[in-house]
Amino acid sequence: MNVDLKSAVLALLHPLIRYLIGRGWTYPDLCETLKAVYVAEATRLDDSDQPITDSRVSLLTGIHRKDVRRLRSEQHAAAHPPALRREASIAVRVVTAWATDAIYQNSRNKPRPLPLRAAGKQPSFESLVMKLKADMRPAVVLDELVRAGVVQVEKDKVRLLRHAYVSELPADKLAFLGANVGDHLQSALHNIVGEDQAFLERAVYYGLVDAGDLQQARPELVRRAERFLRDINSLVMPLNTAATKRSVTNGRRMRLGVYYYEDEAASPTTSTKTKERKQP
Repeated sequence: MNVDLKSAVLALLHPLIRYLIGRGWTYPDLCETLKAVYVAEATRLDDSDQPITDSRVSLLTGIHRKDVRRLRSEQHAAAHPPALRREASIAVRVVTAWATDAIYQNSRNKPRPLPLRAAGKQPSFESLVMKLKADMRPAVVLDELVRAGVVQVEKDKVRLLRHAYVSELPADKLAFLGANVGDHLQSALHNIVGEDQAFLERAVYYGLVDAGDLQQARPELVRRAERFLRDINSLVMPLNTAATKRSVTNGRRMRLGVYYYEDEAASPTTSTKTKERKQP
């Protein structure tokens, strides 16, 4: 077993296992889930011209042939991976268009309040939803955005409070987890294999920052990250709209993310004192 690879896998698994234990998942629960993943990936990655047999999958994965047969039969009836609720998915598109499309911005390039509905071709919340071909009544979309605290209704106008839709519902958070972390991991693994041009995969890291200084800097870090994501939206959204109108058949999907995390750092002085106390 590759020691470096094992260390990297452990770094990925520790936070996940900590979370799963807190949610009541036991080792057998995870083990059964991993069995299904191993069988699915072995079946998908086999490059032979012949149909892959249960024995072949068992050889590749180390999983007993009876379990392979059962899991392969269950895969045909398996549900799709977790996805955002339809209301949440449309809400994301509405907020993105509102925050990036010049039609819905004021002279300072900020999202302007929109009337619920307007005559003719004047921009309104209703026309925004209809423009996106959301196939959902604007009132339902509005209720979802109000529930998430993304917009505020003032008389007959709707005001965008923040430039990103973030749902507090557990099902939506898990859908984001699978999509965002999954693609981040795919990007990193693609770069390790090194068969094609590397994807962007960077992070800024400092091992020791004063807690007070970081508390003061944190709001600005968030603002700059959100500004960056808005710029990316402004660049890519017109390309997405054009491809949708042309019904492009050879399209690609993309995801460019930003994340932030902080934790306690051990002080070098504290570490030295701890070592000295352990000495006989």
